[in-house]
Amino acid sequence: MGDPKRIRRKYEKTKMMWNKERIEREHGLRDHYGLSNMHELWKATTEIGKIRRNVREVRAGRVEPSVGSNIIARLVRYGVVKSGATLDDLLVVSPEAILDRRLQSIVFKKGMSKSIKQARQLIVHGFVAIDGRRADAPGYLVTRDEEGKIDYYKRINLDHQAKQGATAAPQPSAGHAVHAPTAHAPSAPASPQQHAAPEAKSPAPAAGSEA
Repeated sequence: MGDPKRIRRKYEKTKMMWNKERIEREHGLRDHYGLSNMHELWKATTEIGKIRRNVREVRAGRVEPSVGSNIIARLVRYGVVKSGATLDDLLVVSPEAILDRRLQSIVFKKGMSKSIKQARQLIVHGFVAIDGRRADAPGYLVTRDEEGKIDYYKRINLDHQAKQGATAAPQPSAGHAVHAPTAHAPSAPASPQQHAAPEAKSPAPAAGSEA
């Protein structure tokens, strides 16, 4: 079978790992876009970094100008930048522009879910389709042509689902078991022998007395 293929990371970690401002900003983006972890955010920031490096290479003349044209055409196709954008416009593209094109973000913006987190649930559980084909990847980047083809793969009542989640009984926390009250069976009625008064014992005859 051979050696298994090594899966490389698709993101680069930040160099300022413990910077307070960076942590607060990235946590805010994670909550705003309903990301499951920081890796999904770092993929977007890594993509922005690659775009900026390629633009600098084009402007410095180290690569062909067609490289810059291809980058612009790809970003226009995905709706990251507008038609007619230049290389200077690519240098100011933010990670939010990438995150806005995620399938999860567009499903929420189209009003197909009640919240950004519910949009992720609908996608993962197979309720969303693009052009009739089921899409189950929340991080899928949607093109401009595909944006108008997003619809439900199978119908779902969002109000009923939200009501069920609100009325669900709370589950016991770990380590705290809830014990049901013990049912005591009714005791059997006492028999007549148990209620009868004890018989009186006759006194023993005195010694020497005649019977």
